[in-house]
Amino acid sequence: MALGPFKQRPKNIVLISVESLSASYLGTYGNRENLTPYLDRLAKESLVFDKLFATGTRTVRGLDALSIAIPPIPGQAVVHRPNTEHLATIGELLEAKQYATSFIYGGYGVFDSMNAYFRGNDYKVLDRTDFDKSTIQSENVWGVDDESLFKNAIKQLDQDFSAGRPFFAHIMTTSNHRPFTYPAGKIDLPQGHRDGAVKYTDYAIGQFIESAQAKPWFKETLFVIVADHCASVAGKTKLPVEKYHIPLFFYAPDLLPAGHFTRIASQIDIVPTLLDVLGMPGAEHFYGQSMFEAVAKKAPERAFISNYQSLGYYKRDKLIVLSPKQSVETYEVNPVTLEATLTKPDDGLINEAVAYYQSASRAFKYGELKEYPVAD
Repeated sequence: MALGPFKQRPKNIVLISVESLSASYLGTYGNRENLTPYLDRLAKESLVFDKLFATGTRTVRGLDALSIAIPPIPGQAVVHRPNTEHLATIGELLEAKQYATSFIYGGYGVFDSMNAYFRGNDYKVLDRTDFDKSTIQSENVWGVDDESLFKNAIKQLDQDFSAGRPFFAHIMTTSNHRPFTYPAGKIDLPQGHRDGAVKYTDYAIGQFIESAQAKPWFKETLFVIVADHCASVAGKTKLPVEKYHIPLFFYAPDLLPAGHFTRIASQIDIVPTLLDVLGMPGAEHFYGQSMFEAVAKKAPERAFISNYQSLGYYKRDKLIVLSPKQSVETYEVNPVTLEATLTKPDDGLINEAVAYYQSASRAFKYGELKEYPVAD
């Protein structure tokens, strides 16, 4: 099992999926507006993934990728569907190994069937209805402010640590979502706009990390910071590759040297990578691939992207776009700008794309993604 650049394996993992955080908002990825001062400082102590791409345009697609590491199958996201109990999610697999697994969300988890999905896969679920009112600074229709979310998450992590269990926690933010409101006096931008919400979320993550640094479990914990999807995917083509570029940081200063991972990777590669890093079995059974193992094996770089209608497969500077009524397009992608230009069909890549998406859809339909015994 690949450790990659880690000096030793972490005991715990905290996965933070940030609402609508396009890579283009971060100074680390070229932004010059100083919207993410804390994350940009944190990047200097983290392994930064330079070319990670989201699978879709909605939170539920990100949740599919970050739990079961599956390409965005046609139709509804897996989270939305019936018969999703006891899938081979990272939470289900780690809970079977005596981990305390949790999904902690600042909004109402009944939305998009999130509570049912995560409870059905052995996560302990905490949402805004579980937070003591005295711990909430502000809230709107989408959720409590991110600081309040993280303070409640810290309480849960402390409880897991006190119980003597390693933990895996997936924390999902909401403040970077319309109507873009948050507690007053925290940052230097007005409420009601995306830029301010991005900067507030950055501030809240900074407060969370600083609180965690004082905890006895900090030095053995890997913090994974990633977006659920980008803020906008409008572009000149059906699937503009650059609009799917999202940040990913691995932060564990006592376990992992700072640096950059420069290969193209997909959001579905995070789960198998984490299992590999933990030394846990199961990574090889996912559609995603362990990114560190892929380096060792010199596996081809590829990513999956999608919207409501079209499914994309990005590999070898080409993008295959599969659309309804068996429409297929092939684009040449500039590796620097990520701009795409229509080009002649690439039958080999088209067949690969169809095989991935059809086999993933079939596997869910016939129950092949359910948890199964995995040998140590």
